Amino acid sequence: MIAFEINDMTCGHCASTITNAVKAADKDACVRIDLARHRVEIEPVSADREELSEAIKDAGYTPVPA
Repeated sequence: MIAFEINDMTCGHCASTITNAVKAADKDACVRIDLARHRVEIEPVSADREELSEAIKDAGYTPVPA
């Protein structure tokens, strides 16, 4: 599992955007989002931590490894 803390993820729209960004990088990944804790957990299938981090950054957010 790969986890990121994303403090600029504040609402459902942010969660949706981040989920779509992760799925674009790894379409079969399992994404779990905890908005209250600003935490995203990803079970990747084909992407690594760096690729997922870049996808989230490209979507406009600031992922920090958790």
